[in-house]
Amino acid sequence: MRIAFAADDRNATTDAVQAYLAEAGHEVSRPATSDVWPELGAAVGRAVAEGEADFGVVMCWTGTGTAIAANKVPGVRAALAWDTWIAAGARKWNDANVLALSLKRLAPDVAVEITDVFLSGVLPDPDESANIARLGEMDEFRR
Repeated sequence: MRIAFAADDRNATTDAVQAYLAEAGHEVSRPATSDVWPELGAAVGRAVAEGEADFGVVMCWTGTGTAIAANKVPGVRAALAWDTWIAAGARKWNDANVLALSLKRLAPDVAVEITDVFLSGVLPDPDESANIARLGEMDEFRR
């Protein structure tokens, strides 16, 4: 898969996630030209929304800021996940296409497990298709 990645700091957790993505055979791009979290999140969001990446992974201290920034891009459904259940649910019930992680509060192995589950091929629940479609319709509010 093509994964857009960005983080506003570097530590063992960001290194572990990037190493996992490479080892899993994903094509990883870093679309951001800035190092500030609003621009990082938006750049990854644009890469996903424009079809340059299949999914995105954003990381900042809490993960919240980059998730908010990514979600400003129409078509992006960024989810902040702190465990594997949340990551799987974000894919299954929300068809999330960007994963946001805390680079300060997640241990490297936990961040890798969350990323693996998010990218593992969990498909959206057909029973949620109307709700997921409604999220796309809500992009009208951004205009």
